[in-house]
Amino acid sequence: MADTATLLVDAPEATAKDDLTRARDLEAQGHSDEAAAAYHAAAASGRRFGELSIVAEALRRLGILLFNRGDPQMGGEMCRESLRVAIEAREPRLAAEALNTHAVIELESGDFAAARTLLEDAVALAGDWPGLRARVEQNLGIIANVQGDWLGARSHYARSLDAYRAAGDQRGAALAYHNLGMIDTDQRRWDEAEAHFARSLDIALSLEDAHLEGLCRLNQGEVLHALERFDAAYENVSGALRIFNRLGCEPDKAGAYKLLGMIYRDTNRVSLAEARLGSAVELFQTCGSPLGQAEASRELALLYGQTGQSRQALSLLTDAHKLFLKLDARADLVDIGAKLQQLETTYLAVVRNWGESIESSDSYTFGHCQRVAEFGVALARELGLDGVQLMTIRVGAYLHDLGKVRVPHEILNKPGRLTDEEFGVIKRHPVWGVEMLADVELPWDVKPIIRWHHEKYDGSGYPDGLKGEEIPLSAQIICMVDVFDALTTTRSYRGAMSSEVAIGKMRETARWWRPDLFEAFLRVVPTLPMAEAA
Repeated sequence: MADTATLLVDAPEATAKDDLTRARDLEAQGHSDEAAAAYHAAAASGRRFGELSIVAEALRRLGILLFNRGDPQMGGEMCRESLRVAIEAREPRLAAEALNTHAVIELESGDFAAARTLLEDAVALAGDWPGLRARVEQNLGIIANVQGDWLGARSHYARSLDAYRAAGDQRGAALAYHNLGMIDTDQRRWDEAEAHFARSLDIALSLEDAHLEGLCRLNQGEVLHALERFDAAYENVSGALRIFNRLGCEPDKAGAYKLLGMIYRDTNRVSLAEARLGSAVELFQTCGSPLGQAEASRELALLYGQTGQSRQALSLLTDAHKLFLKLDARADLVDIGAKLQQLETTYLAVVRNWGESIESSDSYTFGHCQRVAEFGVALARELGLDGVQLMTIRVGAYLHDLGKVRVPHEILNKPGRLTDEEFGVIKRHPVWGVEMLADVELPWDVKPIIRWHHEKYDGSGYPDGLKGEEIPLSAQIICMVDVFDALTTTRSYRGAMSSEVAIGKMRETARWWRPDLFEAFLRVVPTLPMAEAA
């Protein structure tokens, strides 16, 4: 608070009420620097003349402004000081306002547990002030929404709308309509969402509330993007971005960049999409919004996956995965589990597409990675492995032949027997695969699968000649199902075998695999999609 104290001493003399009014007008008009100075002046005047209620309100509103400009830490400090002054002034309503505003900052920063605690304290002080009750209900609705409790969120927002109307607060009612529109968007109720955003926008325009106008245009853009009305979506989001730029609202600007990037991506403007999504990731990170950063990273990863930049896509998805896991560790963010599942679906799509792109160089192996993944997961389930291990098997299966991209085409597609020299090249692909991922950190331990999926239990495999339990179970699983798929599909050097013949061949080399693993595989074979009875 030392910086605040200095500003209070240096503030020009003026009546606190006039300075506060001027600050609010400047903020509504989008003049954030001038508004910040006026809030400081209002707090200084209030201190000078003993008007503590003005000090508390000026500090609280300054906290909001600082947060919107990308400084959540200082915004929170202003709210805490506002609460302290309100308690000193014995103003429970202002104390509740400070708590509620601080809760908003914590909510936007991703700390929902802290936000809920602050809101519960605000409820205890709110009394019969309908406007304050409305805002607390609104924020409880936001928490319910993020948790995936759409019914609870809709109820909170509806009560918030009633309270705003009772208080005669048009802007509050506009916010309630806006939040109801967001619930409709989450539930893909596009017509209802558009109607709610339109009502909110009408009020925002009548009140000349630039920030709310920007939010409405941004969220209308999201609806229009979902409906593939890309030109209209672009106009709305561009308008919102101009507003947020003028107001200096960094978190909202990040959201606009993200949606613009998605529009560019889905209209095949790759360079613009990469630039806007990259800006969104950086800005969300700067603003301290891990949820926004994770979601923007996912959207950029989708772009990279679509344009064949698979390594970059995996790096971004890994970053997003870490952020979601960090958030998922908190019980209050229960809906993060659904977002994490969506992210993992994206991850699988990227690695599957990468695996298939590698297979395209070998006309005989298309679909191999997909089958190995399905067979490997089936065997892993038979062994009772958990969800993380199943995901490891699936991702490892898609990437196990990654290194084959460095094998010359004429060797991969040679119709006859390979020479020792040619086979020596083939034997290097597991090492090459790991090298290709050397600077890519993955959420699952798949590199042992890539390097050791040709190792054999009897020590006769490659590239490292591992033996017995030196070979990780995941690599042994992929080795076994890889051999089975190779035997039962047509290759350049021979035709496909039936499942029965393939199993016979594998029995002859059963020493290659752990005995209990081979027995489990024999139980699974009849359940495989293309398998007959062994």
